[in-house]
Amino acid sequence: MGNEKRTRARKARSRRVDKKAIEEGSKRRREGAAASKSHEAEGTISAVLAGTMFKVKLSNGHELLAHISGKMRKRFIRLVVGDRVKLEVSPYDIDKARITYRLG
Repeated sequence: MGNEKRTRARKARSRRVDKKAIEEGSKRRREGAAASKSHEAEGTISAVLAGTMFKVKLSNGHELLAHISGKMRKRFIRLVVGDRVKLEVSPYDIDKARITYRLG
């Protein structure tokens, strides 16, 4: 009988510790995600390349290589030269981006 009580108490303690660790971990993840978030920009498609890749010209004259995001690909959203688009520029390579939205 005594061992059973100790086991239950040990399990309850470990559940409390696990819950606290999970909450702290998710808080840390949310804070860390904000630090490495990609930059948003708007541009105009200047060339259509093979494999859903595009050359996009920004308003400052810089040209990026961009690909369509998965949701746009899933919904078969077509892009042509001259379309204005919203981009997420990679924080690791500023010459590459993901097209997230067609503005028109």
